[in-house]
Amino acid sequence: MKLLLNTLFLALMVGTFSCTTDQLDMAEVDLRLEQVLAQVSPTGDSNSFQLPEAGDYSQFLQDSNNPMTPEKVELGKLLFFETGLAKDALKDIGKDTYSCSSCHVPEKGFMPGRVQGIADGGIGFGNAGEARSRFHLYEENEMDVQGARPLSLLNVGFVNNTSWSGQFGAGGINEGTEDKWEGATEVNNLGYAGLESQNIEGLHLHRMDASEENLRALGYKEMFDKAFPNFPTHERYSEVTTSFALSAYLRTLIPNEAPFQEWLKGDMHAMNDQEKEGAILFFGKAGCVNCHQGPGLNNQKFYAVGVKDLYETGEAFNTGPNDIRNLGRGGFTDVADDLYKYKVPQLYNLKNSPFYFHGSSKNSIRSVVEYFNEGKKENANVPSQNISGFFHPLDLSYEEVTSITRFLENSLYDENLSRYMPEEVLSGNCFPNNDILSRVQMGCE
Repeated sequence: MKLLLNTLFLALMVGTFSCTTDQLDMAEVDLRLEQVLAQVSPTGDSNSFQLPEAGDYSQFLQDSNNPMTPEKVELGKLLFFETGLAKDALKDIGKDTYSCSSCHVPEKGFMPGRVQGIADGGIGFGNAGEARSRFHLYEENEMDVQGARPLSLLNVGFVNNTSWSGQFGAGGINEGTEDKWEGATEVNNLGYAGLESQNIEGLHLHRMDASEENLRALGYKEMFDKAFPNFPTHERYSEVTTSFALSAYLRTLIPNEAPFQEWLKGDMHAMNDQEKEGAILFFGKAGCVNCHQGPGLNNQKFYAVGVKDLYETGEAFNTGPNDIRNLGRGGFTDVADDLYKYKVPQLYNLKNSPFYFHGSSKNSIRSVVEYFNEGKKENANVPSQNISGFFHPLDLSYEEVTSITRFLENSLYDENLSRYMPEEVLSGNCFPNNDILSRVQMGCE
């Protein structure tokens, strides 16, 4: 009996010691992560990486002409998915068939479900936009597509100037580029911020009708009245106010339920140890934080890392080697030092979509991490002198690459982006697409 008691006592002591050791190990990795975050944070702690809570509009960069309000956000939420705006399609068969969300699908992290977004001239949807393709009645040069993969709309509330080249927006980094404001960027002369400017131009570019007649016909008059009571009635229903509502909504698209965000708010169990080790490498040894900064893990700066362009995938429509988007920031500024440099994108919900970089040249998050680890450009058109000094071999081990990959895939993944979708739009149309094939595939028929 005494031997049995001694054995039980020893087993309990070993179990207790094991649990305590596990707890100490967990506390140690959390402490190291806190320390590395403090070292790279402008505030000296991890708070600068925390995203705002829902409804806290004060934390976003806003256009003083367009302060965020719940009424604008709710209106913008509907308009973003409203296929009834697509009245200016090139062909009658394309009218009322697409929306902003045709190319920015919530299930894909507000990115396209395929290598390239297709608005007018597209057909089909699949499960989340991956099956969209050219409608046979449209010639390739008639399609509304872009020569660079659309950026995610998550965390756009932390940038002043928008698009891969940062060409939209009158202030910020575009001060001094006024002589370049022509064509698509002529809208900058209105003096608005990037989102407001790009959305006004986008309504034209994507063949959408934001006229008073159409907005009234779709049933949005009352919502515009509530959202823009200070606008004279003859200016209240227009491309400008439509853009203002869309911009207010887009700024609210924050993945603040991702595990890394939960960890920042105090839940030490939100990430596992491998993901925490990946975060320590991301913010430390690997130097990813040199470019991906702040709560959105994005930036207002531009760097060349020498990746391939969209036309090289062989799956993109209406683009090629002479597409001006292949030149990055330099395609807008016409400055040699800006050539092939692209805006630093945000990093949340990347695993929603299997296409990465402006040219969709990588198809997994691990391949992106491996590309940066190798530090060798793949696009021969990009001069070595334009490549960022941050882009060089990182000498990470296989295990370290795996840890960073797990952090990006899982810790930065908010699985509840559907909260940013409406249940229906006022037109009653199917969304985000309303063509016959999409309606069947999405169960709207």
